[in-house]
Amino acid sequence: MLSQRYPERTLRSILIAREAWQPYPTAEERDSWQNLPESVRKVHVDRGARALNFEWPSLPAIRFLDYARNGDRDRYQHLSFTRRNTLANLVIAECLEHRGRFLDDIANGIWAICEESFWGVPAHIGVQKAGKGLPDVTEPIVDLFAAETSALLAWTVYLIGSQLDTVSRLIVPRIEFEIDRRILTPLLERDDFGWMGFNGQRVNNWNPWICSNWLASTLLIEKDETRRIQSVVKVMRTLDNFIDPYPRDGGCDEGPSYWGRAGASLYDCLELLYSGTDGQIDVYDDPLIQNIARFIYRVQIHDRYFINFADAPAMLTPSPGVVYGFGKCIGDPQMMALGAWAAHRQDIRNNGLGDSIGRQLPTFFLLDELLDADPTPPLPRDVWLDEIQVMVARDTEGSSDGLFLAAKGGHNAESHNHNDVGHVVVYTDGQPVLVDAGVETYTAKTFSSQRYEIWTMQSAYHNLPTINGVQQAPGHRYAARDVTYAMDDRVAELTLDIAAAYPEEAHINSWVRTVVLHRGQEITITDAYDLQDVTGDMILSLLTACKAVLQDSGQIALKPVELPDGRASGAAQISYDADKLMASTEEIIIEDNRLRRIWGNRLTRIILEVQNPSRKDSWELRITRA
Repeated sequence: MLSQRYPERTLRSILIAREAWQPYPTAEERDSWQNLPESVRKVHVDRGARALNFEWPSLPAIRFLDYARNGDRDRYQHLSFTRRNTLANLVIAECLEHRGRFLDDIANGIWAICEESFWGVPAHIGVQKAGKGLPDVTEPIVDLFAAETSALLAWTVYLIGSQLDTVSRLIVPRIEFEIDRRILTPLLERDDFGWMGFNGQRVNNWNPWICSNWLASTLLIEKDETRRIQSVVKVMRTLDNFIDPYPRDGGCDEGPSYWGRAGASLYDCLELLYSGTDGQIDVYDDPLIQNIARFIYRVQIHDRYFINFADAPAMLTPSPGVVYGFGKCIGDPQMMALGAWAAHRQDIRNNGLGDSIGRQLPTFFLLDELLDADPTPPLPRDVWLDEIQVMVARDTEGSSDGLFLAAKGGHNAESHNHNDVGHVVVYTDGQPVLVDAGVETYTAKTFSSQRYEIWTMQSAYHNLPTINGVQQAPGHRYAARDVTYAMDDRVAELTLDIAAAYPEEAHINSWVRTVVLHRGQEITITDAYDLQDVTGDMILSLLTACKAVLQDSGQIALKPVELPDGRASGAAQISYDADKLMASTEEIIIEDNRLRRIWGNRLTRIILEVQNPSRKDSWELRITRA
């Protein structure tokens, strides 16, 4: 995609020299900063003012060791991220005000960060030869947050470097030294970081996320033009390992929240390459790039609800500037509208911008355009992503009224995988009914051999069957087969055989699941199976955010319950064959704060147990609005 289209000999002639590259106004270019909306200026200056005389939190060794000792990631990360967010707030405030009152605190923050042994987080240090524990300063490891830190400091030098010289002429050289030894030189010399993809391993959001920060650091800080060109060439080769095998449908199998650091970080990279070559590197007309972009609006359910397969939360608001800007670059008004919706949803005019400095800068300088754009999210009626095998269907284009259905096939070795082949999600009038719980706060267990001991990862806690007492298994070979999709104005239908998602001990010949949205009427889920033998319990699990009331004659009423932030679940009626299935419920108490913010204190698991199961049979669930 990149390295063959733009080889090194071409890059030498098109890459703008470091001293000549002016991607955004610096703090000294006052008109651009002073012309920003006054309400936005005030929010960001106030953020900086709150950080005056900030006591930069210490990062003691025992906090770093929490991860190795007990799997806790949050305590150290909170301290580290607080340092970086505070520095970013101070830098933007200084750009806006430009009176020098934030400079001493900025210098303190820079110095504190430069003194850190490792710019990343403890959960990512285990790839060093010394293994997990404390960082070995003789072996710089480049993880997500080391790269993020590098870009933060690089943009700081670009924006206010001359002002920092008034505090001390040693600050900018210290930043340049640290970025070079921790980021630029290791990445130029090493090919063995897994996220690079040079050893044939699969890469995920780490690749473009780190590349975006590596590229910014290179373009802004590297003074040797030969090394600068070599680094950009290597960034493009690394990005190719992400782009080239990416599903042609643009589907992000990590889920929409990770699109924010997969497809969206790819956009960050492409914009830096476009800007750094005065538009000579431009791949926005490529169908794959356009599909990668469009994924984010294709999986919106309603408002902040998005389809959350894999390790994704059910609620998010994507970065407004990124979504709008990416949509603009590919010429897609629908994507631009989603970006404008996100800007209004976050009320950035009065609340200011979030995200990294590298994303705040382009958003600042298209604010008027962004805030004046149509903020109506597109909500497409039908989506079929044939490679990752995800379907989306709703009653009416552009509306959350009525029934919404999403379902997936795929396999159980997806990035951030849950064992969920054949899983379905149902909403009514934009509110959750049958749900995907998402993922709890990350710990050491999340990305270990014990991952599938966590309930949120297991097929029994998705809307799926447990067959002969056996759940789905992780691995690429545990996959859907014979997948077909069709839709028209009346229906949208996905059929797939999920038998191969289960290990051999489930004794399945075939298990054909058909999910259908009958527009304006109902959703049906039909399971038709053929077993080698009946050796254990047969259970269909349904996870709901509603109150499940078991009624007579094969009826379950799903009634609305209050959710956090004044939200409520949806309402629906489930009909099932009471001659074959016996219903019961199980309350799942939620103790994890990440899940509580979305679902509150509980979810309910509906258990439909097959009575007197036979070797071959079928059943159908019918779901209607209440």
